[in-house]
Amino acid sequence: MTRREEYESRTERFLLPLLEQHQFELVDVEYVKEAGNWYLRAYIDKEGGITVDDCEVISRSLSDWLDKNDFITDSYILEVSSPGLGRPLKKDKDLERSLGEAVEIRLYKAREKQKEFEGILTAYDKETVTIEKEDKTSEVFIRSEIALIRLAFDF
Repeated sequence: MTRREEYESRTERFLLPLLEQHQFELVDVEYVKEAGNWYLRAYIDKEGGITVDDCEVISRSLSDWLDKNDFITDSYILEVSSPGLGRPLKKDKDLERSLGEAVEIRLYKAREKQKEFEGILTAYDKETVTIEKEDKTSEVFIRSEIALIRLAFDF
């Protein structure tokens, strides 16, 4: 397990019972470096959406726990927020909730000179994701080849 994975996993284990107590859902935890700074981010959600006050409650508890346990060796910025509309669909529960919805899929490597696809999410399993394209044909993608999958929105 990498250091990043360890930090994310320990944080997730702390958050799950806390979020359950508040009837929130843990969408994701990530430990990433951006523009020279490390960030520990927790994305939370609930029916009807997350408020700033909800984020503050979780952030205070998480911050206190992190200060007490002090297992992250780098300086980092803690963020607790709603995942937003364009959030990636990373976990099976995200895909399950999105069956029948329009999704965008972006691949790491082009397939037939195309990296981006859009369609209705019709199926998924441990290895693959299937969409129905506009022309009513199905296309199957290997999950390890998918750089990003998220809900598609027309604005």
